Amino acid sequence: MIQTIRFAQTGGPEVLFEEQIAEPEEPGKGQVLIQQHAIGLNFIDTYYRKGIYAAKLPSGLGNEAAGTVLATGPDVSRFRPGDRVCYAGGSSTLGAYCSARIIAQDVLLKIPDRVSYETAAASTLRGLTAAYLLHRMWPLKSGDTVVIYSAAGGVGLILVQWAKILGLEVIGVVSDDRKAVLAQDHGCDHVLRSSSMDLAEQIRLLTNGQGAEVVFDSVGQKTFQISLNSVRRRGLLVCYGASSGPIPPFDLIQLAQKGSLYITRPTLADYIANPEERDTLAALWFDLLEREAIKVHIEHRYPLSAAAQAHQVLESGRTAGSGILIPDQLFMKMAPHALHL
Repeated sequence: MIQTIRFAQTGGPEVLFEEQIAEPEEPGKGQVLIQQHAIGLNFIDTYYRKGIYAAKLPSGLGNEAAGTVLATGPDVSRFRPGDRVCYAGGSSTLGAYCSARIIAQDVLLKIPDRVSYETAAASTLRGLTAAYLLHRMWPLKSGDTVVIYSAAGGVGLILVQWAKILGLEVIGVVSDDRKAVLAQDHGCDHVLRSSSMDLAEQIRLLTNGQGAEVVFDSVGQKTFQISLNSVRRRGLLVCYGASSGPIPPFDLIQLAQKGSLYITRPTLADYIANPEERDTLAALWFDLLEREAIKVHIEHRYPLSAAAQAHQVLESGRTAGSGILIPDQLFMKMAPHALHL
């Protein structure tokens, strides 16, 4: 039997339920059967659960996992049984909260030999996100200043490290002292508190009154105006998440008044829809992982059956780094200290 986590109605973490389903038939044309070893726990999962992103109900959940190829269907040329693979991002991968699944070969990536299943599951979506944010959004150059919100989060820690590799000056924004230490340890040049009443002013002071070339804001509603006030003339605000809620409507004249600013609300799916572009971004990310130029901080490991509890923690704002789900059968073989609830 295959362990799965599903939801039949949108709402809070309580709408998630566990279901055991029969093992799948042989994979079809262009499909691969994989045994999943680790599953990525991402904030975007809560958007599907809440109905912010649409899913045909009842539905599985999750867009990221890593595992081993068990079988391949007709016309599968890129993979064979035993290959270590992962996938991340896009509605076509929805349903990752399970112990095994059949999936199209086109969405799979081979995991480099030196990268573990856990690291791949905890970082592929985040790494691809950081790749497109830093390499596709703006012509950033060494010496430019960027602001990174949630700098101690899963994406944030990767963004911070990658930004430093590119020679950028990094201002990280975090919510507490523990996260401040983590962000600084991973390379932030300056760490500010999100609770500061004069956050935008502090960012201006750190940039000689100019503001940052780019602000990466994953918080949304609570920080939107602060972020607008933190961008330099003709700079860019990237709103790539909304952990505090959706950004309310605003008058575009503000962009002119604040210095002819640019603003975008991107999503990873549009930057990996083209297989060639996806593979290019993945190659950039896996190269950094293999060389250990970037470290992935996995703070939470949960059994798959505890997905609802994992969502509660994820939405509490108390998390730092990345979290993963492990199918229960594999989780029970792990050391006792692996349990994080």
